[in-house]
Amino acid sequence: MNTRMLVLAAAAIAAAGCTPRQVEVRTAATQQSQIAVQVNNNLNQAVNVYATLAGTDTFLRQVAANSSVLVPVQTFAPGTAVTLKAVTLDGVHNYARDNVTLNGTFVFTLP
Repeated sequence: MNTRMLVLAAAAIAAAGCTPRQVEVRTAATQQSQIAVQVNNNLNQAVNVYATLAGTDTFLRQVAANSSVLVPVQTFAPGTAVTLKAVTLDGVHNYARDNVTLNGTFVFTLP
């Protein structure tokens, strides 16, 4: 009789583990503030654009010659002060704007 009770108990536990589970699916939270840099490259060659914080460069995007691009900045929190830097592809020219507070859209015009 005890063996029969043990088998029934084991079967009941195994059956309980096989029941469907409740799953909740959500999307990621929306970002409250959109931060972007409008890069207006008036140079005759492309540039690599970086945001520098505490001596560390974060690559944002390459911008073609004589073009304008809206570059979203998702790496930094709103209100962060960074240095924006643009370096020509040949590495000869560097353009920088210090103490840029990232809020909304900042216009970075070259040269």
